[in-house]
Amino acid sequence: MVPVSITEPAVRTFLFYSGVLGLKVLSMAFLTARQRMKKNVFANPEDAASKKSAVVKFDDEDVERVRRAHLNDLENIPLFWVLGGLYLTTGPSAATAITLFRVYTAGRILHTIVYAVTPLPQPARGIAFGIPLLITLYMGVTVASHYLSAF
Repeated sequence: MVPVSITEPAVRTFLFYSGVLGLKVLSMAFLTARQRMKKNVFANPEDAASKKSAVVKFDDEDVERVRRAHLNDLENIPLFWVLGGLYLTTGPSAATAITLFRVYTAGRILHTIVYAVTPLPQPARGIAFGIPLLITLYMGVTVASHYLSAF
């Protein structure tokens, strides 16, 4: 295992973009709430009761689109955090690691934009999802192959 120091540019970049992604995941709750308010659609009777024309509905297309984008973040971003941290222990070049972290973050933000904010036709969402996925796969394979000798 290569020692990792907080003073290294790749580590600092990883920590910065991890923070950005954490804020992005949190912002999805507000995006969902905004969509619910806009559509006057709520998942709980007590929330709907606070507004005159509100309804309890679990299948509003626009609300569910934002919820799916949020779920997609929850399925993908924590894995990036784990594999990104492990990837740093393999001694990658700083330029490569920094580029991967930046592109991953941009891809996840773009995924939300083209999926939940301003839906665009495919392949926009597929590309915005696929590039970060490939980065995660690359980091996972790099970590696994680097530590394969431990067996």
